[in-house]
Amino acid sequence: MRMTRFRSIAAAALVTISALSIGAGAGAASATERPTVVLVHGAFADATSWDGVASDLRSRGYRVVVPDIALRGPAHDADEVDRVVSSIPGPVILVGHSYGGVVVTNVHATNVAALVYVAAFIPDQGEPAMLALNPIQYPGSQLLPPVLQVKTVDDPTAPFGKNVDGYISRESFHSVFAQDVSDATAETMYAHQKSQALSANLEPTGVPLWKTTPSWALVPYDDRVIPRSSELAMAQRASAHITSVPGSHAVLVSQPHAVANLVALADAGS
Repeated sequence: MRMTRFRSIAAAALVTISALSIGAGAGAASATERPTVVLVHGAFADATSWDGVASDLRSRGYRVVVPDIALRGPAHDADEVDRVVSSIPGPVILVGHSYGGVVVTNVHATNVAALVYVAAFIPDQGEPAMLALNPIQYPGSQLLPPVLQVKTVDDPTAPFGKNVDGYISRESFHSVFAQDVSDATAETMYAHQKSQALSANLEPTGVPLWKTTPSWALVPYDDRVIPRSSELAMAQRASAHITSVPGSHAVLVSQPHAVANLVALADAGS
């Protein structure tokens, strides 16, 4: 009688242990299968512009990679990102902000499962980013002198090792690029600003990845860099799932939760 009871207790314990093991294994498999999110910054910013979004996504269990790109031109920068994405095992959700949208459009790693554009350029084949700022077709961009300044920089990718870069002046950075963040945050962002080769916005796009990959787009209502009408037209052409929220061009900084939510939607829908 005692032996029978002992065997029953032992069997129950084994069932419980097995169930826990299966559950733990399923959790591990689920975490492994979740895509990695690669966040690509744009012009006049660096990888730190994604800090809020990256923190939010990591709290949801995503692995996040944030490369710091050189802002030299779509082909050069896309090659950098392509190498990063191709080195990641499993599916990737590729996210681009501003000029970063041009970069992710020109990536062709085979493991990209979805594209997410955040206040971004979404060019078609043969188009330079500058076309989206055409003041006749899409008026409203404030990215003009004296807001936009130029300087000569050392650039090993350019002929003779020099290039002409653009950057946003200190006086205009807060009001044009990120009018919905605090003064302190704007100062930090300005300190991290990276200049962009002027030629980068004139370089034609290659075959766009959005033609074969599902895409999502966050179009802020109050963008003073890329006119909202231009962002909407590009997103609609790419058949992107469009979300709009109040926000500046720096919506990734002012509304990181909204951006993370859109990435989660791309994950669920891809």
